[in-house]
Amino acid sequence: MSLAFILMGRDGRARRGRLETAHGPVETPAFMPVGTAATVKAMTANAVRATGAEMVLANTYHLMLRPGAERIERFGGLHRFMDWPGPILTDSGGFQMMSLNALRTIGEAGVAFRSHVDGSAHELTPERAVEIQRMLDADVSMVLDECTPFPADEKTAAESMRRSMRWAARCKDAFARRPGYGLFGIVQGGIYESLRRESAEALRAIGFDGYAIGGLAVGEGQATMFRVLDFTALCLPEDRPRYLMGVGKPADLVGAVARGIDLFDCVLPTRSGRTEQAFTRFGPVTLSNARHRDDPRPLDARCACPACRKHSRAYFHHLINTKEILGAMLLTWHNLHYYQELMAAMRAAIDAGRLAQFADAFAADQAQGDIPPL
Repeated sequence: MSLAFILMGRDGRARRGRLETAHGPVETPAFMPVGTAATVKAMTANAVRATGAEMVLANTYHLMLRPGAERIERFGGLHRFMDWPGPILTDSGGFQMMSLNALRTIGEAGVAFRSHVDGSAHELTPERAVEIQRMLDADVSMVLDECTPFPADEKTAAESMRRSMRWAARCKDAFARRPGYGLFGIVQGGIYESLRRESAEALRAIGFDGYAIGGLAVGEGQATMFRVLDFTALCLPEDRPRYLMGVGKPADLVGAVARGIDLFDCVLPTRSGRTEQAFTRFGPVTLSNARHRDDPRPLDARCACPACRKHSRAYFHHLINTKEILGAMLLTWHNLHYYQELMAAMRAAIDAGRLAQFADAFAADQAQGDIPPL
């Protein structure tokens, strides 16, 4: 294996580790901010680093369309292009096959699609997806897969999963091994235990540097997602990182870490920051609500981010009502800081053998909710 993963401790099924990449280490469990188009929206690279993030995610599909993988390669790769010297993981474009399904046709060779930008025709094969990610200089590349939509009957989920497994083998053959770089397989199979087990076994037989669980957080609900994680995580190798794709809310992260997941990504903290919502210890806060108009309190009294140290809720209410860009910037900064603090707290809890107690305290705070001032 070209990508080193050191498993340093456990607390129940939760794991404490370190992923060693060509561009530096990542302490796990870890949350990766999403920089789909080579930027974490409303944030500078320095601001993302200041939140404590060590690794970010970018997207093969979007970058192949704009500005083009060949252009990014000419500029020295994605790290230099976006001023992110740390590790980068690139999604392969499988999710866009589902979210942009009206624009694509899937076959055994790969996926043919029309660009959502200008309607131009493109083809993305497993081999091309790997090639693009090499051009981007991604530390972690993902296999091309078909993200099975929800709901899907068992026959549809099986056909989709087995095609993804055939594509995974082609991606492995196309991947050029280099020190510090790795390729992750993606477990599919919908909500069906037998299919998830079959998929995990197929990927283990091929052999990957890490194993992702895809096709969740697509409408099935938290209880079903946790049920799928309960049996799927146990099918994955103990000595390789486990990545839950596209998840999620803070409570999702806590529950998934307890089930043995090491890596996460999600657009939620950045998208919420651009749509008036802040995450706090006591749950989400919508700053456009009139009750914040004269509220002198910070978003979260214990938070050390610039948004909480320097500004009141009343100020955020004003920024949102006047549609000032600074509101989106500061709320995004806060949300990413909150997510990184949450992950750091879980790492410390695992180290101390107290993750269960941490999860109970987290749930109690969230249940209390955001209490308005007297």
